[in-house]
Amino acid sequence: MVWALNFSIVKTTLDQIDPMSFNAFRFILAIAVLLAVLRRSGQKLTVHKGDWPMILFLGMLGNLTYQVLFIFGINFTFSANAAVMLGTIPLWIGVVGHFFFDQPLNRYKTAGVVAAFTGVILIMAGSETGISLDSESILGDVIILAAAFVFGVYTLFSKRMLSRYTPVQLTTLMMLTGGTALVIAAIPWLLVLDYQSVTPAGWGGVIYSGVLSIGAAYVVWNYGLRQVGPVRTATYQNLVPVFGLIFGFLILSEKLAIIQYLGSLFVIAGIVLARRNPTAKPISPAVSSGNA
Repeated sequence: MVWALNFSIVKTTLDQIDPMSFNAFRFILAIAVLLAVLRRSGQKLTVHKGDWPMILFLGMLGNLTYQVLFIFGINFTFSANAAVMLGTIPLWIGVVGHFFFDQPLNRYKTAGVVAAFTGVILIMAGSETGISLDSESILGDVIILAAAFVFGVYTLFSKRMLSRYTPVQLTTLMMLTGGTALVIAAIPWLLVLDYQSVTPAGWGGVIYSGVLSIGAAYVVWNYGLRQVGPVRTATYQNLVPVFGLIFGFLILSEKLAIIQYLGSLFVIAGIVLARRNPTAKPISPAVSSGNA
């Protein structure tokens, strides 16, 4: 739900703040939120011996690289196109996990990710603008597709680290490494930004995206990875356009087309299919929280 709103908020806010400055502002807020959550939970930010190389790699991959690709991609294309391209995250996770991470796709998970992605396509195809692939948006589409691939790889590597760190600890470490690098990279843009031209609504967009879309949502994402695994967690990403339709109907009085209702059903069916595991054995409560 948070990410569904974030597409529109980011697109609107980028009319007032350049992509790099916007990313810097929201990551500063996200880091502050995560440090506060970590302190309140009583957890310590201790890095296990030999983990720094992987933590730095994940921070640069999941925050610096992914976020730069995402913010520039959505700036160059339509929000509908961006949602479709990011909808390929489960497919990237499934394919890369199958060939390189010893996570074979069973028939249910395969059908689930295909059905969910099909649903995303139907939802976007039924919008007023449809899925526009004109020449003006091709660059943004390619960048967003690259972002989806990067986030898929990041998700698979993160799953391994969640056996050693809690979701809050891992998310905070990722923010402190990749997020700090992102802020440093944005300094040239921050120095020339016209701060007086940014309206309260623009700063509100920064606060929403930093505190909720990055700070809170990343913790939830990593918690899901540890509890149900990368493929199942990523499949829920396809609910973003579904909730986007619901918000548009309730808040903006947008009308839904029949094809969009059909697409929503495909997404929900895909999630149900991806959660099925006919070969799974019962897991005792003592170890269930650490298993996919």
